[in-house]
Amino acid sequence: MDMSFNDAIGLYRDVIRRFEKIEGRPWGAEGAVMELAKQVGELAKYVMQQEKYYFFSVDAEENKKNISDELADVFGQIIRIADYYKFDLLEAHIEARKGEARCLDENGA
Repeated sequence: MDMSFNDAIGLYRDVIRRFEKIEGRPWGAEGAVMELAKQVGELAKYVMQQEKYYFFSVDAEENKKNISDELADVFGQIIRIADYYKFDLLEAHIEARKGEARCLDENGA
């Protein structure tokens, strides 16, 4: 699937709207941050399994799918938080990278 960054954000916003109909209300920043923390915890678990930090075996391909799903869920909650605070996520990403580039340039890296 060939999709732009903003198209991906729009796709998740559609999902959010559908969930809000079921839930009966929009989530605030607190709910989104709690869900983000939960998703990051799930992501950590699957990465730890994939990298064999646990003593039980897992199906590597199924676990990679789990990692992919959790990364998408983390991205979704980041979208929710950015929307709550009315940030343009693409612009924020671009500006943050510019700041990093300036810092690297100033330090000769």
